[in-house]
Amino acid sequence: MFRLAETPIDPAALLHSLGEARAGACVTFAGWVRNHNDGRPVEQLDYEAYPALAVKEGERIVAEARAKFPVLGIVAVHRTGSLAIGDLAVWVGVTAEHRDGAYAASRYLIDELKARVPIWKKEHYAGAQPVWINCATRGEHAQAAPPR
Repeated sequence: MFRLAETPIDPAALLHSLGEARAGACVTFAGWVRNHNDGRPVEQLDYEAYPALAVKEGERIVAEARAKFPVLGIVAVHRTGSLAIGDLAVWVGVTAEHRDGAYAASRYLIDELKARVPIWKKEHYAGAQPVWINCATRGEHAQAAPPR
């Protein structure tokens, strides 16, 4: 399952949703808003997404991970809206019978979500103009605002 969230992510509830008697491993990834990027002080972030396409692509990535790795459960959630330093921006959880599958699927999920899902990040810098970054292109098109 992949979804976008406009409200804070609850890792405990998401972890609970992965409960599976066959699971011997659970790997989670939490991505927080940090106070810097590329040597610049960051004060806050705004995330915007194209929801219909973002969820469709996120679900496609989850399906790919299920096909590639021996996993039992997957949950991935990405925030939208304004986030402060330290806020949880993205959470991925994977269960499997063994740790190798859970680790590999978790890494694949976060890497592919960041590379392919249409989510834009507006970084607010201390003493400078904010900049939009298209997460799906890893910053190659900085300054490009999200489509309306």
